[in-house]
Amino acid sequence: MKYLIVIEPTKTGFSAYSPDLPGCISTGQTRDEVESNMHEAIEFHLEGLREEGYAIPEPISASAYVEVAA
Repeated sequence: MKYLIVIEPTKTGFSAYSPDLPGCISTGQTRDEVESNMHEAIEFHLEGLREEGYAIPEPISASAYVEVAA
């Protein structure tokens, strides 16, 4: 499965979340670090859902850029 993650800069690095997995978030000092941390966070999140007997959400979010004149 491929889950969309949204990465945002912060004062100390980066934070990320997945719109398809509410509550699944992570941080990191670099983009690479936050992406790696989100990979681990998503695996951990899904493991917790399985253990509790919840359904695994299908990844449905998508992203796109819209170009406008500045």
